[in-house]
Amino acid sequence: LNHGPVIAGVVGAQKPQYDIWGNTVNVASRMDSCGEMGRLQVTEDTAKILKNAGYELICRGPTYVKGKGTLTTYFVKTPFDGKEDNY
Repeated sequence: LNHGPVIAGVVGAQKPQYDIWGNTVNVASRMDSCGEMGRLQVTEDTAKILKNAGYELICRGPTYVKGKGTLTTYFVKTPFDGKEDNY
């Protein structure tokens, strides 16, 4: 997860599709791709906003993010933390 400004629009004349672009989108994608299964990973700036909104966070620490270098990332604490999947 990430937050910030994006560019949004519809592309394509024959088959129009809505899409979003920008650094915010790219970093959100990287949070997903370098995260851990079953956990919500967020950037430091997003963690600050979530903490102010009452969410609990766990600092993952320095994390290498392709194209961005090393960022401090956080996991959002959920009721499912520490529970194994039952499937």
